Amino acid sequence: MGRIMQKRLVRKLDLELLLSKIAVHPSPDAHLEQYVTPPEVAANLLYIAAYVNDNIIGKKILDLGCGTGRLALGAAFLGAKEIVGIEIDAQVVRIAAENATNAGLEKRVQWIAADIDAVCGRFDTVLENPPFGVQKKGADTRFLEKALETGKVIYSIHKHVNNDVALIGKLRHSGNVEQVAPNPFLARFVEKRKAKIRSVYAMIMSVPHMFDYHTKKKHEFLVDLYVIETSLSKERT
Repeated sequence: MGRIMQKRLVRKLDLELLLSKIAVHPSPDAHLEQYVTPPEVAANLLYIAAYVNDNIIGKKILDLGCGTGRLALGAAFLGAKEIVGIEIDAQVVRIAAENATNAGLEKRVQWIAADIDAVCGRFDTVLENPPFGVQKKGADTRFLEKALETGKVIYSIHKHVNNDVALIGKLRHSGNVEQVAPNPFLARFVEKRKAKIRSVYAMIMSVPHMFDYHTKKKHEFLVDLYVIETSLSKERT
């Protein structure tokens, strides 16, 4: 059987185009904080993971709280070896499976409708855009805890500690990402679990009006992408 790993460099625009075609949740749940990961944010995460750190191509990937599959399918497109996407909302998992079929990637991802507590085993890379913990305190760290238990390297999106206007302006101008210092709370959380934050990248996230408490047509805010190496990275494969 031929190798299915992607060897050529995929253009970021092509990746964003694929991600933009992935159908989103028709009726997101505010309590679960089911925000869509914008294509440009997902593409930034995947591009850094694949081409800066070599954590996608040929790797075993877990997408925690996969939603309709943007990160999982992007990883498949870039050449991941095996991918598991887990999501508690069964309706969303069905949409993710349909998205995989529409993208011609249905054989590359295993979808699981379950709470993240059901995850076991070891993965080379964990990808996640967890709830920010706005509706349910601690929801973000619960996801991060599971990622630290199961992955060698983690790519996790968290809300920036403040809405830095100057940084937003800089990111708007450059259209890129900026390396920033980690949130002290998350730094302590990770260190206590014998893991290490390798880098943090600030990005602008933009979400449309989705829930009743949203007051604007579009909400724009800063998020940080954490790249974390765990103690599992030292285990023999």
